[in-house]
Amino acid sequence: MTGIEPEDPLALHPVDGEEGSVGGIDAARFRSVLGHFATGVTVVTTANAVGTPAGLSVNSFTSVSLDPPLVAFCVARASTTWPRIRALGSFCVNILSQDQEDLSRVFATRGADKFRGVGWRPAESGAPVLAGALGWLDCTVEAEHEAGDHVIVVGRVRDTGVEHEEGPLVFYRGGYGRFQP
Repeated sequence: MTGIEPEDPLALHPVDGEEGSVGGIDAARFRSVLGHFATGVTVVTTANAVGTPAGLSVNSFTSVSLDPPLVAFCVARASTTWPRIRALGSFCVNILSQDQEDLSRVFATRGADKFRGVGWRPAESGAPVLAGALGWLDCTVEAEHEAGDHVIVVGRVRDTGVEHEEGPLVFYRGGYGRFQP
């Protein structure tokens, strides 16, 4: 996939470059094996006090705890968006629907005007809830954990919503797919 921003976990970053190995693991094989795990696709968003939004595509999203309600995602240390989210202390995880592949690609592109033509409304935190998303979770940053070339971000969920019941957007083996329940 070309044009994918280095902060985007969808790019399945090679370990220490495209070729070679790290710690005895062949980087290309590691990347290939990871690509065989299907994931949902989300966009993590935030907005500053004057409503200027920022966001990035994330497929490394998971629930962590029901009590307290916690979720997590991973973001590359080289991300240009994560420092903005960290500074504001809040974010919204938007679960993308099967028809939002183009939106995922835009939010995965460095330097793109990511919100151009994108409908959204603010969650209570001010972070954008994207039009057409299946559901959303409005969160505050609970913790960060350094993990190799990424940061694991844990968020405390403050509010949630389900907007639609259609199928989710899925990422598998370097491409997008759909799932119909």
